[in-house]
Amino acid sequence: MQQGERIAVVGAGIVGLCTAYALRQAGHAVTLFDPNPPGSQCSSGNAGALSSRSVVPLATPGILKTAFSMLLDSRSPLHVPAYYWLRIAPWMSRFVAASKPEQVRAIAAALSGLLRGSVEAHTRIAAELGASDLIRRAGQLHLYPDEACYAKDQDSWALKQEHGLHLEKISRPTIEAMEPDVGPDYRVGVFLPTEGWVANPLRYAQALAARLTEMQTTLVQAAIRSLQTGASGWTLSDGTRRWQAERVVVCAGAWSKPLLAEQGWDVPLESQRGYHLDLAAPNLALTHQVVLADRKLFITPMETGLRLAGTVEFGGLTHKPSMKRALLLGEHARAGLPALDTANPAVWMGHRPCLPDSMPVLGPVPDSPGLWCAFGHGHLGLTGSANTGRLIAGAMAGRPDDLRTLAPFSIDRF
Repeated sequence: MQQGERIAVVGAGIVGLCTAYALRQAGHAVTLFDPNPPGSQCSSGNAGALSSRSVVPLATPGILKTAFSMLLDSRSPLHVPAYYWLRIAPWMSRFVAASKPEQVRAIAAALSGLLRGSVEAHTRIAAELGASDLIRRAGQLHLYPDEACYAKDQDSWALKQEHGLHLEKISRPTIEAMEPDVGPDYRVGVFLPTEGWVANPLRYAQALAARLTEMQTTLVQAAIRSLQTGASGWTLSDGTRRWQAERVVVCAGAWSKPLLAEQGWDVPLESQRGYHLDLAAPNLALTHQVVLADRKLFITPMETGLRLAGTVEFGGLTHKPSMKRALLLGEHARAGLPALDTANPAVWMGHRPCLPDSMPVLGPVPDSPGLWCAFGHGHLGLTGSANTGRLIAGAMAGRPDDLRTLAPFSIDRF
């Protein structure tokens, strides 16, 4: 690829923004398309976690022992409403297939290559944006009620350690010293000193968008509905207007599927409907990002208070949010932080793009010269976004190491 090519990036979430940023730094003319303001959708509402060694897929032999009972329980961290069971069944069959031990190890190796150094990558980008204060590196604190509960996750922790995670197992006195507001029901902890979080994901995305504008990147408010290839490259259309580009990168998150279907690819992409509560006056302050591991709940110190984020609900892109599911987050959080004030929360729901093997779709689309993918990061979109942008730009330039790193994420695995 020659420098100065016209490249269209479809989607201005954090993955699209980081991809556009890397391509613009490489000297290409970039146009960024999204019907919504940059970073305003799923990228604004995540837990803020930067989890560089979160290499274990959702589907593991251990989780399958409890997953289906959880899916039927509307109060569990993982749920499928009755109306969506028939729709999700083919996806679930692929999810089960991805849980084989040899598959889990292969997925972990691939994710390790993608996520390695991601905390440092975001630290570097934030510094370039003049927003270093957004990156918090005090570490993550994962908590369990007891040793038996911790033991259920031991295999996952061991696999993460194989891929370079540094962890410290801690007991109740250390938990109290680190976070005095954690209640007595949580007596076992795992501290991850090298992981971190972003204290305002929306402001981070907005800072990236502002810098891209300064770099003469064109931001177009449009929902791209069609991609057509021709002799001069690609034509993008929102149904009324058209734009030309020599290359296209699809970064449209949970809305990427129809753009690839038009090219003959049936990608098993689903929305993990994630919820959060933002508490402006929580009645306590945390020094670390706290994870109630048994409840799959992240509690994050944000610029504006505390954010309670978690819960996975498969229910598609069109059904209304469930306030009942959202408010459960407050109930779960109080189990770990009894003094927490959850009154008057700001409630949010967003669509995390998720593939059954917990791996995104990255890299060139076979037999479609100039068409590239960067979507489907699930709950690791923020973490993986900086490296995704760098790898896409490097692979487009033909760098062998970047092409090798992206190879396991190819769309042709489906």
